[in-house]
Amino acid sequence: MLTLKKESDLLGNSLAPHVDLSFQVIGEVLPADHGYALYAALTHRKEELHSLQGLSIQTIAGIPDKKGKIYLSDRSRLWIRLPYDQIPMIYDLAGKSLTIGAHGIRLGIPQIYSLRPTTQLKSRIVVIKGYQEPTAFIEAVSRQLEILEIKARAVIPFSTQGEIERKTIKIKRFTVVGFTLVIFDLSEEDSIKLQIHGLGGKRRMGCGVFVPVGSNL
Repeated sequence: MLTLKKESDLLGNSLAPHVDLSFQVIGEVLPADHGYALYAALTHRKEELHSLQGLSIQTIAGIPDKKGKIYLSDRSRLWIRLPYDQIPMIYDLAGKSLTIGAHGIRLGIPQIYSLRPTTQLKSRIVVIKGYQEPTAFIEAVSRQLEILEIKARAVIPFSTQGEIERKTIKIKRFTVVGFTLVIFDLSEEDSIKLQIHGLGGKRRMGCGVFVPVGSNL
């Protein structure tokens, strides 16, 4: 509770405290690109998620087979970020089964984590409609940060092969292009604000959700 109060103090009265719910994921395998299918499965269970404001859903981490699938482990988690007062709506997903593509998983009992400020945040994929080239994309990111009144530095990192980290997500029949993004030099207030608001679109499908650099989320 003390941490949640601190978050509220950092933001004044402009934003309600948000939290991350972390569900253990019990299963064997999932499609590597499962953001849309995961959101569809969750809303099938909880139709109210369609209209829940401030909701972000991260894709589930696993061990990639480099052939379009990931193998789940005992560390695989489903992370859902939402306003603190909406926890009861999500909490009862515990124990429920979800069908994601041709695969089934079951959710364990969630743990609740408050958001913590940090100077560096990373998103695995950020998508901004109409911006699929690195330079124009970074300019669009800068405009969104300015609108949020966040002062920070945005960088698209390079992969271990020395290439720009361009990512894609499939939504029905369409492939959407985005980039991995790291935000540096954040103040405490701006760090919390970015974690709550995110950047770009498709945040219910794992895009534009920011976590601390080096995190296993």
